[in-house]
Amino acid sequence: MFGASQEIQRAEALLAQFQCLNVESHHIAHSAMTSYHQQSLASSREKAEAYLNSYKAGDYDLHLPLSEMIEEQYQKYHAACQSLGGLPIDAP
Repeated sequence: MFGASQEIQRAEALLAQFQCLNVESHHIAHSAMTSYHQQSLASSREKAEAYLNSYKAGDYDLHLPLSEMIEEQYQKYHAACQSLGGLPIDAP
């Protein structure tokens, strides 16, 4: 149980890093690429939140540790943020 608590804490700390600063969607020229990156921002955060919620509910059965799954989504989020000209918060 203690290990699960630590895993949740690590995952929540990573999830807190999902911030993309200085991206104003109304200032971004709309194109297929910007739409893709905007969707990637939302999708990667939603997936990370879903992984965490599933883990908390006891429904988590993926082969990787929770923090690794969230880190993978963060990398996608980070790349999309940079592609939109934003300033991502670097993960610890």
